[in-house]
Amino acid sequence: MNTNNGSATADFILLGFSDQPQVEHIISGVVFVFYIVTLVGNTTIILVSNLDSQLHTPMYFFLSNLSFLDLCYATSIIPQMLVNLWGPTKSITYGGCVLQFFFALDFGATECLLLAVMAYDRYAAVCQPLYYTIVMHPQLCQKMVLTAWLGGLGSSLILCSLTLKLPRCGHREVDNFICEMPALLKLACVYSKVVEVIVYALGVIFLLVPLSLILISYAIITQAVMRIKSTARWRKVLNTCGSHLTVVTLFYGTIIYMYMKPQNSTSEDEGKFLTLFYTIVTPTLNPLIYTLRNKDVKNAVKRILYVRKCSAKS
Repeated sequence: MNTNNGSATADFILLGFSDQPQVEHIISGVVFVFYIVTLVGNTTIILVSNLDSQLHTPMYFFLSNLSFLDLCYATSIIPQMLVNLWGPTKSITYGGCVLQFFFALDFGATECLLLAVMAYDRYAAVCQPLYYTIVMHPQLCQKMVLTAWLGGLGSSLILCSLTLKLPRCGHREVDNFICEMPALLKLACVYSKVVEVIVYALGVIFLLVPLSLILISYAIITQAVMRIKSTARWRKVLNTCGSHLTVVTLFYGTIIYMYMKPQNSTSEDEGKFLTLFYTIVTPTLNPLIYTLRNKDVKNAVKRILYVRKCSAKS
C-alpha cells in the first residue's frame, strides 16, 4: 500500500449528514440559534464581570475566562460548520482544517484544566472562608489561568502534529461536521500505537486527573456544607457549586465518552451527535446555567442596566 500523502495539502470534505439533507437543514437552524445564544450569553458574563465592581472576585475572574474560552471554542468551529451546512459544497481547505483542529483541541484542553481550577476556588471559598482572599490572591489566580492556557496549547501542539503526520493515502472525506481528532484518525491508512498511547496519556492528564481533583474538592466541600448551620449561606454554596458541577458533568461526560473510548467502538452517527453536543450545546448552556442559578450575576445585570438608564435620563 502506498502510504504517501500525495495530496497532503488538498481540501478536506466534511460529510456531516450529507446523505440526509433534511436532517442537515434542521441542524443548521438549531446550530445558528445556539451560536447566537452562545455569543450573547458569554459576552454578557464577560462584560458584567468586568463592569460590576462587586464581581471582581476570583470566582468571576475564572468564570469570565471560561466564557471567553467558550466564545473562542464556538467561533473556531461554528461559522465554518454553518457555511458547509448552508452551502452547496462541504469542503474545507487543508489550512482551515488544521487551524480548526488545533484551536478546538487547544480550547477544549484549556477548559478541562480551568474547570479544575474553578473547583479548587470553590473549595477554598467554602472550606477556608477566613483565608480565602489570602489563598486566592490575584497573582495566584492569574498564574493558574495562564498555566491552564499554556497546558492546553502544549497538548494541542503535540496531538495536532502527530495526527496530521499520519499517512492518509489520499483519503479526504472526514465523516463529521468538523475537523476533530477521532474523525481525522479514521482517515489514516496505517495504525500507530504511538499515537494511541499518547492520546490516552494526555487523556489521563487532561481529563481523568482534573476530574479526579474536582471530585475530591467537592467531596471535601460536601463535608463542609453538612456542617453549615446558616440556611442562607448553605443555599448560596449549593447554588454556586451546583452550577459548576452541572457544567463539569456536561463537559467531561461527553468528552471522556468521546475521547477515552477505543476509536472504533463509537458509531458514525453517535460520534456526530456527540460532537454537536460538546461543541454547540455546552458553550450555550454554560452562561445560562451560571446566570439562572446565580443571584449575584442577576443583581449585577440589574445594577448595570439601572446605572445606564439613569445616565441616559441625565
